[in-house]
Amino acid sequence: MSEPHESAPAAAGETHPSGTDQPELKKAITPKLLLLFIVGDILGTGVYALTGRVAGEVGGAGWLPIIIAFAVAMVSALSYVEMVTKYPQAAGAALYVHKAFGIHFLTFMVTFAVLSSGITSASTSAIFLAENVLKAFRLEEALGSASAGTATAIAILFIALIACINMYGVSESVKANVALTLIELSGLTLVILVGFFAISRGQADFSRVILFETQGDKSLFMAVIGATALAFFSMVGFEDSVNMAEETVDPVKNFPKALIGGLSITGCIYVLISVLAVAVVPIGELTSATTPLLTVVEHGAPGIPIDTIFAFISIFAVANTVLINMMMASRLLYGMAKQGVLPGFLRGVLKTRRTPWAGIVFSTLLAFVLVFTVRFVLAEETIGALGGTTALLLLTVFGLVNIAVLVLRKDKVDARHFRTPTVLPVIGAITSFLLVSPIAQPTQNYVIAGGLLGIGLLLYIITWFYNSAVKARRTRFRHPDDLGH
Repeated sequence: MSEPHESAPAAAGETHPSGTDQPELKKAITPKLLLLFIVGDILGTGVYALTGRVAGEVGGAGWLPIIIAFAVAMVSALSYVEMVTKYPQAAGAALYVHKAFGIHFLTFMVTFAVLSSGITSASTSAIFLAENVLKAFRLEEALGSASAGTATAIAILFIALIACINMYGVSESVKANVALTLIELSGLTLVILVGFFAISRGQADFSRVILFETQGDKSLFMAVIGATALAFFSMVGFEDSVNMAEETVDPVKNFPKALIGGLSITGCIYVLISVLAVAVVPIGELTSATTPLLTVVEHGAPGIPIDTIFAFISIFAVANTVLINMMMASRLLYGMAKQGVLPGFLRGVLKTRRTPWAGIVFSTLLAFVLVFTVRFVLAEETIGALGGTTALLLLTVFGLVNIAVLVLRKDKVDARHFRTPTVLPVIGAITSFLLVSPIAQPTQNYVIAGGLLGIGLLLYIITWFYNSAVKARRTRFRHPDDLGH
């Protein structure tokens, strides 16, 4: 496979530099929109659902795994900053791994791992959104046995709506993200205010915050490592933003501040909420709660009817997760098709809206399949493990990106770019692979990840045959005088 080429962005209305009629993506993401995109991507389903589960692993000191996960994420984020400012193109981790190692199969599997994590997260979040819609409108009892089918239909329709927004334009998609992010932040602000309200009334017990409790015969070290791997799922999302590099205004200048700032903001919010949640709600009750943050609100402000409001806020928070992950998936497909790793038909861009229509359609169809699979085939406990599987896949990718940073130091580019201290990618690679190891991951996560990568292997074989057929067809129809040149 030839080395990926870099090209200057075309201005509005111009065609692709190669001389084809293929337009470039539209640069519409400003620094403020980029920051909100990153914050909204990291916040979401994780913080709303995993607060209780992390506390269940280590007890009241759930803030410790979150801080460790934040540190691991920040080290890898700095490696991403170096890569995106050095190679400001769509495709993200897959592009960096390809430039570093040049192994087509490895690049393809990294692409599929990132793609799987995004679409799986979006699909399961869409189902969660649908179920919350039924609860918010109190339709579960009225529908009875038909509620499962109704929830599936709502999830499918919502993913289709996200595809339409995504297809219409990146400006509209990012503005929708801004609105959803602000609503999402309002929900977390409500939790924080309720926590401080409970503290002012003497209803908080901070002695629980320093209490370590492990499950079964786990040692404290093993419990913290396992909880860190779980908490890491709440920190992922920043890596999605690098797939929007070609649509960002001056990415070399704007990405470092936005990526580091966005991750720092969300890290502070996570730690604060984890401390307040344990202080306000007894650990056992918080661990068993299916909606832990709603439980915090109910305990901190009893008698105030805000549970319905918070349910609607949760819907918007999950909606934001779906929107951002589907945006990332479509840009990833486009970017890697542009590099020749995926079939060329996935490079399709609408000439009028300049959005990657082929990637949007393909990722949406995959999400439809996953919704039906998760809803009707996988067991409930398997659905719960998808978050851990997503973290496992992304931690593996982060480890490879950290190594790629070191390998690509020999690749000099003309433009100035961010450079992370050499020791940090080394630490990032070691810690990422440590959190992928069996000491941090349960067996079921490996089983699910293996199944997903098995599908990726099948798609790789299909792609190989597709590219071979295209090459053979081009050779067959070349002019006789061109043969041998």
